[in-house]
Amino acid sequence: MFQKVKLVLCGWAVLALSLPINAQKTGSALKPVEKVARKGSELVIPYEKYVLPNGLTLVVHEDHSDPIVHVDVTYHVGSAREEVGKSGFAHFFEHMMFQGSDHVADEEHFKIVTNAGGTLNGSTNKDRTNYYETIPSNQLETALWLEADRMGFLLDVVTQKKFEIQRSTVKNERGQNYDNRPYGLVGETTARTLYPYGHPYSWLTIGYIEDLNRVNVDDLKNFFLRWYGPNNATVTVGGDVNPKDVVKMVEKYFGSIPRGPEVKNRKLAAVTLPQDRYVSYEDNVRFPLLQMVFPTVPNRHPDEAPLDCLAEILGGGKNSILYKNLIKEQKAVQADASHPASELAGEFTLRVLPFPGQTLADMEKMVRASLQEFEKTGVTDDAITRFKAKYESDIINSLESVAGKVSQLAANQTYTGSPNYLPTDYKVHMAVTKADVMRVYNQYIKNKHAVILSVVPKGQAQAVAKPDNFKPTTDGYKAPADQYAGLKYVKPKDNFDRSQRPGAGKNPVVTVPPFYRDNLPNGIKIIGTENKEVPMVTLLFSMQGGHKLSAKDPSRAGIASLMAAMLNESTEKYTAEDINSQLEKLGSSISVSGGTEAINVTVESQVKNLDATLALLEERLLRPRFDPVDFERLKKQRLEAIANQATQPTVIADNVYNKLLYGEGNILAVPAIGTAATVNTITLEDIKNFYRENFSPSVTNLVIVGDIKQQDIKPKLAFLEKWTAKPVTMPVLPPMPSGDKSKIYLVDKEKAAQSEIRIGYLALPYDATGEYYKSGLMNYILGGNFNSRINLNLREAKGYTYGARSGFSGTELVGPFTAQAGVRANVSDSAVVEFLKEIKTFRSEGIHDDELAFLKSSVGQRDALKYETPYQKAVFLNNIIKYNLDADFVKKQNEILQNITKEEINTLAKKNLPLEKMNIMLVGDKALIKPGLEKLGYEVVELDTEGNQVKQTATPTAPVTPATPAPAEKNKKAPAKPRKSMPEIRTS
Repeated sequence: MFQKVKLVLCGWAVLALSLPINAQKTGSALKPVEKVARKGSELVIPYEKYVLPNGLTLVVHEDHSDPIVHVDVTYHVGSAREEVGKSGFAHFFEHMMFQGSDHVADEEHFKIVTNAGGTLNGSTNKDRTNYYETIPSNQLETALWLEADRMGFLLDVVTQKKFEIQRSTVKNERGQNYDNRPYGLVGETTARTLYPYGHPYSWLTIGYIEDLNRVNVDDLKNFFLRWYGPNNATVTVGGDVNPKDVVKMVEKYFGSIPRGPEVKNRKLAAVTLPQDRYVSYEDNVRFPLLQMVFPTVPNRHPDEAPLDCLAEILGGGKNSILYKNLIKEQKAVQADASHPASELAGEFTLRVLPFPGQTLADMEKMVRASLQEFEKTGVTDDAITRFKAKYESDIINSLESVAGKVSQLAANQTYTGSPNYLPTDYKVHMAVTKADVMRVYNQYIKNKHAVILSVVPKGQAQAVAKPDNFKPTTDGYKAPADQYAGLKYVKPKDNFDRSQRPGAGKNPVVTVPPFYRDNLPNGIKIIGTENKEVPMVTLLFSMQGGHKLSAKDPSRAGIASLMAAMLNESTEKYTAEDINSQLEKLGSSISVSGGTEAINVTVESQVKNLDATLALLEERLLRPRFDPVDFERLKKQRLEAIANQATQPTVIADNVYNKLLYGEGNILAVPAIGTAATVNTITLEDIKNFYRENFSPSVTNLVIVGDIKQQDIKPKLAFLEKWTAKPVTMPVLPPMPSGDKSKIYLVDKEKAAQSEIRIGYLALPYDATGEYYKSGLMNYILGGNFNSRINLNLREAKGYTYGARSGFSGTELVGPFTAQAGVRANVSDSAVVEFLKEIKTFRSEGIHDDELAFLKSSVGQRDALKYETPYQKAVFLNNIIKYNLDADFVKKQNEILQNITKEEINTLAKKNLPLEKMNIMLVGDKALIKPGLEKLGYEVVELDTEGNQVKQTATPTAPVTPATPAPAEKNKKAPAKPRKSMPEIRTS
């Protein structure tokens, strides 16, 4: 069989060689079955594709722009391959794959990659599981050795103890990301209502607790044997590599792994609903939620792109119908539409969070009226243009990093059999017409039935849109044939010693991006660098002061953030809708945000549209309208967001912790968003005055990163010289409290499944080469990486948490040292004991020789990963200009790192880990956790959700170490989102 690829994309030719798809070894290496090369500026990712005799697919992308490599191993198995009653296997096994293999000890996978200066993780979704590393290019062979070892040599080291630890970790993850999170069960409730019983998408990737409790270690081993064969995997390598070298390494390490059982792609009949299905549940939320989900089509179906466009028109931004009818009219805090599509099905989703005073029944009527309005108004040419421009920019942005390009190649190969699906996908989206959008609306939405979910605050069951009319049933379900009988574990046979870890090649030469500086007459300081990898330009403006300026009038705290929000609205020349429409047609973005120390303006534009984007930036920066209607709406939204924070344990913990650190009367003790009392006092005239007095070029830094030279962009920024400078005085903040002794502070969050822990004190101001930097090195071993003492104890050994960490976070003035985690409620006291034990032990006993070597190796090789993307470059340059750093500060940091001694580390630990003066704060269920905390020997002070003291309880003086409960599991990122995920439910 031959495979031929020849595509023409908007005049860009994409050429591929025609070669036998089953080409095998010629001499000592495989020959490519497919090659794709870029000509000029084509929107294509060059690669070579190989297929090993055991069925493993290898895709190699060569890119020498940075001395890094990204390795991705994708297995075509996700939760959709699981069985009824055994949900969560795919994700559970992702955890197990980090627990060692025959030639890699427990926790060594993380340690080896981190020691090499790399990062790693894994993710699981409905349809695939992937594992990946980004590493300096000299560490490629090590990454491939690690991945091959767990593909071919895993099961003998899967022990019952590891199994139990990871089972507990998955439960912690479920608690943190689903059960204890506002609206966390929306997806699970929707899935079991939308899909018939037994459908592969009728449960979530995380699985059900009862299934996790039921599973045994042999079930998990069978899952591996069935789905983790090389013939169900794609290895994708991209970056600073030679394809011939990659092929030899992959042949060596993966070639002897036996094929697994055959895996076939599936197609399922489209889901249809005989009637609208109303379901509901109560949650610990302030805003009720209405969600309508219509079943649609899978990924890469011809109707997917027009449905995506329909979602943008209905609820994709300030020009959408839902925004106009619900948000603009102050009926809803949030209203959006999306069309996440997976391999077997898609879900067209409409979602609304109403303002208090509006019912979910009202929201349903308004959403349905908005759909009828769309039927009458139809699709405009502008809407199609906006959709296509946004899609193009999103695609270009996704290719900024080698990881982004590798992920694209890996996903396309896994789902389509060709890595080169990007041009096809692009072409399909660029071909969408108005008629296509109306056709899919009529086919999938108009007069069709949906799942209509109501999420209501606890105790308000009567507030649902309509009473529930559906319960899942097993009617029509037929169990599939057993796929797990007779599976055998056969280890590879090699002619080399796999226990010998590959040596690293020569360390790559890492250069800090060359940059230029400039100053405008009105005081703007400019720093920039040319970046030719993608045809984009990023500008980052930073106006110093931000929330700190509220110290001049604390009664109006939150004004900087609210003023920044107003700058995203109407200008003298354009309405907010007009300016957003123009930006979307350009594929550009301009966003203004208010932070603690600065007001930031971020601009992204394709080079070809930069002039038009900067013209809109001039409007937004220099000619805001400050419309009273916009102000009223934003202020109302802000007050609701502040009230909503009382439902979120993590936000409560951060806010109360800051109040403990900075003390009453310090503006830094007040959230940047403000409080209900302070925001209520802010008037529109206050906003105008704040803009006139503080929004000034005299305190503005500008970072420029993009595919444009300094001499070419400078004339385009001439409009900034029209910006009149004014003196801005930074307020002097009151002295920070030093703390006399450690106390436990407890905020009651009734019935919380988890407790949020914060332990720390006000430590050090930022400096790049002094005590702050060195203390960061000291903390790296304590709580600054996955293999840190804190995380290995609380997550891996004890199973209390999904992840625990510590760190210094300095600013120009001062910043805290914080150790933190979200832990199971029933181990809250034990978790505090373990945190304190690790800090005390590190302070008293210091760092070990092997830990010092690990620190120097890991941090010393990370530079290769620091400056790859435009955003990374912008952050790097922003720090240089913000803190007035020397051009060679990175070199100085490396010298400090390589010369730092155990004695210096230990001295820093003794000085900067003052355990006797740290605040110990918990947000959790008082009734459950207070008795254990009172046994620890500290004074326990009860606070409300705003940090005000409720009452104080004396406690025993002799600390008692609680018994250690049973274990749980590992820290990794949350599962990767689908290619098009639903918008996040914004709750603050």
